[in-house]
Order: sequence, then C-alpha cells, then structure tokens
Amino acid sequence: MATAPRGRRVLPVVRRTTWLLNALFWSAFAVLEAVNHGWLAGLLAVVFFMAPDLTFLVGIGDARGMAKGRLQPRAVPYYNAAHRALVPLALMTLYAFGPVTWAPAFAALCGWLAHISYDRAFGYGLRTKEGFQRD
Repeated sequence: MATAPRGRRVLPVVRRTTWLLNALFWSAFAVLEAVNHGWLAGLLAVVFFMAPDLTFLVGIGDARGMAKGRLQPRAVPYYNAAHRALVPLALMTLYAFGPVTWAPAFAALCGWLAHISYDRAFGYGLRTKEGFQRD
C-alpha cells in the first residue's frame, strides 16, 4: 500500500490549524470591536460573518439534481469572490490608511475574515468553475 510522504500528510494539518487560529483571532477582534463600539459594530460583524454564504442562494432554483456538495456553477464567481481573504484584507488596509474611521465597518470586515478563516479551517475552500471544492 502506497502512502503519502510524511510532509504531504503534515502540511494540510498545519494549514488548517493556522486557518483555525486565524479564525479565532478575527472572531475575538470582532467581539472586541463590538464591546468597544456598541451594538451596531456587533450587528455588522455578525451580518458579515454570515453574508458570504448567501451566495449559495444564486441559482438555488437550478440546484435540483446536482451532486451532493456541488455548487450551482452560476453561483461560483460570487461564492469565490466572497470567500477570498484578500478582499476583506485589502478593504482593511484601505480602512487603516483611508479617511473612513467608522468602527462598525472594521468590525464587519473582522466578521468576514473570521468566516473565511473558519471555512478554510474546516476544509471548505474555493470552488472550481463546475462548482466542486478545489483541492
């Protein structure tokens, strides 16, 4: 029986553990922002934590008869755009160096990054154009 080299078995565990630590960090940061800046910051953090998965609703009517775990191909560009960590990180950078100083916006970005990080930690990544999980 052929087995993968030790390095190939360890890397996914390290990667997923790193994503989990990242998720816990952004979750804690979102809670801190909510505590420091009020209910609106907390509400936006929760909304943006859930919002990326609303992309599943694109093409939900066409989902009948699709393989389990497959996303409707029409929804893939929206799903992938909402699940790229660089998008909220870039917006955070603009927030840090730009003229906007509204704390609830930063809390929302923390919630968004927490969502992406939890997805990666639990094995849910970006999708292929056919709607399947990428390896």
